[in-house]
Amino acid sequence: MGLDPALAEVLACPQDKGPLYLVPEDDLLYNPRTNRTYAIDGGIPVLLIDEATEVDPAAAAALDARITSGELRPTFDPDEWASDTA
Repeated sequence: MGLDPALAEVLACPQDKGPLYLVPEDDLLYNPRTNRTYAIDGGIPVLLIDEATEVDPAAAAALDARITSGELRPTFDPDEWASDTA
């Protein structure tokens, strides 16, 4: 079961409050700023800092490359969010 797209648009990292990147084939949300992933269990994101998994450097580099290529997109654009709340 995948993550509801409407829910994905409002998800933020519980640690740094920034956007996450959905890795659908692994049911994960990735934070490139902390190199951690959060599981998606039955369509429900498990956004608990204590449950996050640290990503090894090789896997982080691969995920970062997918972000740079545009394959993985952020859950929200922090610049748009800031202008919406100002």
